[in-house]
Amino acid sequence: MADEMADSMNKLRLTSEEEEIIAISDEGRLERLQSCNLSLIGKFLTCKPFNTMAAKNTIKRAWGVDGAKQILEVGPNLFQFKFRSDFEMDRILKGGP
Repeated sequence: MADEMADSMNKLRLTSEEEEIIAISDEGRLERLQSCNLSLIGKFLTCKPFNTMAAKNTIKRAWGVDGAKQILEVGPNLFQFKFRSDFEMDRILKGGP
């Protein structure tokens, strides 16, 4: 079965449109990656609207983090939690929620 799949994959060919090279700029990439280095992404699993500020405050109290942490809304019910150290981030990962 694996050999058949490998043979099928070897027969695949790109069209001329799919062969187009897409250039990805290095400009600013390192800074953006570093800004996410100590971050977690979380999603509130709810369909109901909620008070974003209240949700942020609840998370801070539950995790026992001070007001200096950044919690950024990056999408609908989707948040980026930024930490100051690996220790703090690991503590949250292991302790939840």
